[in-house]
Amino acid sequence: MTKIKNLKHVLNLSIRILNLFRISNFEFRISSQRGISLYLSVIIMTVLLSLTLGISTIFLGQVEVTRNLGYSVIAFYAADAGIERVLMTRNSPVNIAPISLSNGAVYEVFVRSAGVGGCAAANYCIKSLGSYKETNRAIEISY
Repeated sequence: MTKIKNLKHVLNLSIRILNLFRISNFEFRISSQRGISLYLSVIIMTVLLSLTLGISTIFLGQVEVTRNLGYSVIAFYAADAGIERVLMTRNSPVNIAPISLSNGAVYEVFVRSAGVGGCAAANYCIKSLGSYKETNRAIEISY
């Protein structure tokens, strides 16, 4: 029975203490909430800035990938131009030193005869290397 009395006494004392602090906390809360809007606006601006920086980082990465894709296409067509040039002299193809195109791309052609350097073609193995702004693409044909 004494434990129950002690528990009741502790509960009553706790309620009285909470009631005392509730009034003073309420008054304190009202006077301390004057700067809360500034604090919340700083937090919101920080979150928005973080989101903006994250999205812009992703966007800039995608722009770079797209640009490199365009460079790859230009380098591929430069290699194709090299193959076409060699095929114009199909009967006696020769290596072609690097040649610059009007768009800044460069191609270089390497010709191997059948049976030389692992060429398993009937006549020739031709490899054309196209490059544009540090992007390289190659085409290899055999006939």
